[in-house]
Amino acid sequence: MSHASTQTFPLRGATALRSLRLYNLYRVVLGLILVLVVSGNIHHDLLRLSDDDLFTALAWIYLISNVLVSVLLLRPPTPLLSFSLGVLDIGLLGALYYSAGGAPSGTGNLMIIAVAIANILVPGRIGLLLAALATMVVMGVTLHMSLSDSSASSQFLQAGTLGGLFFAAALFTQGVTRRAQQSESIAEQRAADVAGLQEMNTLILQRMRTGILVLDASHQVLLTNPGAQSLLGQQGLTGQYLDPLVPELVKRLQQWLHNPTLRPQSFRGHPNGPELLPSFVPLKRGEQANYLVFLEDLSQIAQQAQQLKLASLGRLTAGISHEIRNPLGAVSHAAQLLLESEELDKPDRRLAQIIQDHSRRMNLIIENVLQLSRRQAAEPQLLDLKYWLHRFASEFRSTHPQAGTLHLATSQGSVQTRMDPNQLTQVLSNLVQNGLRYSQQKHGQAQVWLKLYKDDNSELPVLEVLDDGPGVHPERREQLFEPFYTTESKGTGLGLYISRELCESNQARLDYLPREEGGSCFRITFAHPRKMS
Repeated sequence: MSHASTQTFPLRGATALRSLRLYNLYRVVLGLILVLVVSGNIHHDLLRLSDDDLFTALAWIYLISNVLVSVLLLRPPTPLLSFSLGVLDIGLLGALYYSAGGAPSGTGNLMIIAVAIANILVPGRIGLLLAALATMVVMGVTLHMSLSDSSASSQFLQAGTLGGLFFAAALFTQGVTRRAQQSESIAEQRAADVAGLQEMNTLILQRMRTGILVLDASHQVLLTNPGAQSLLGQQGLTGQYLDPLVPELVKRLQQWLHNPTLRPQSFRGHPNGPELLPSFVPLKRGEQANYLVFLEDLSQIAQQAQQLKLASLGRLTAGISHEIRNPLGAVSHAAQLLLESEELDKPDRRLAQIIQDHSRRMNLIIENVLQLSRRQAAEPQLLDLKYWLHRFASEFRSTHPQAGTLHLATSQGSVQTRMDPNQLTQVLSNLVQNGLRYSQQKHGQAQVWLKLYKDDNSELPVLEVLDDGPGVHPERREQLFEPFYTTESKGTGLGLYISRELCESNQARLDYLPREEGGSCFRITFAHPRKMS
């Protein structure tokens, strides 16, 4: 074993102060006992004193000095101060040893305790020096007494035995102290490791996008992380019961408890929240049953499924596009030739015009589908939405001067997200043009409002496209984003479908909300700029 591993260092800080207080308490109690002995004249029966008055005076000096030390020393001692206290204690006890008559009085045993306790505060060679000083005091007193009284020469053996006990007590105390220090050091290191692991685990829980909840049998939340609160749209969940707040999650938990082999169904934590997939793990602590709940945001899975769906659609449309467009082009060309004929009467011209109009509509549908299938995967970029929206509104007003009025309102502070700017332009252009068209149908003067803000609960950027048109009938809202569904005679029914597909490929959501004052609201909830998968 190396020297560094066996070296004993003096106690420091609170440990040294606590040991010093115990040492002072022992000395004060010992002083009180000595004073009580001399005050009650019990010492005449217990001890054969060589100097009664000196013993009495030294007992009071010992008590008073130790009381003063206990009162004045209220800070952790230095090694020099601890050594000085040990020397003082050995000196006073040596004087008591002399006045009590030497080894036969038994007062030398008090010095064994003093040396042992002093070696707790002053370990190593300095502690052994205290043992040597105590031995010298005992041997010196015995030598002095033997010069004046020949019968005292028989005390040398007892004095030598006391000296050996002093060194034995010092070495034993140092060994115990060294092991205690090593154990304390190991305990402190392990406590620091545990604290570091706990801090790291807390940080991981705080930064995880996966929602984590710990519930008891009554569905009370014992522990949660910010990810769960954000996904569920709830704040301060700890200590609350989930039944009134998130009944769908409680329902999934009860279904899992009834049959753990069934995979729980997804649900939404709040109306505008993402689809969440829960999973449950039982936690057993004696007779108490708790449950660990994981909440996974399905947006990334939905994005991957979306890419597969678009790839399948691309292969399908690539296979049939030529089969449809070639005969469709021939029909359209034939209708155009008929319209150019001077021999064609008016009813036939009307029929030829209908053929050509619907040929154009079919061609537009094919172009939209091909555009969707040819679209490359989203390449999200960090966007400053406030700056981007101002630029979009300016370009839209300049390129569509007769379309209507476009209003823009943004919140204070920076609003950022990650999204493909080209795809966002395509989505917003479609929504604004739809809003202006429906607004013009009802009021004649078309206008659309763009409202950008950050949601207080989820901290996600939100963009609302508002119009004052007739709105969407409640029965038609479920089919609003389905492909080829349209209420316009000349529409293709792919605009909103493509817009939602583009949003989902960027981990954003496009939802429809009716306005209480009339009209429609299309809300885009963007991904978090730093938490996007």
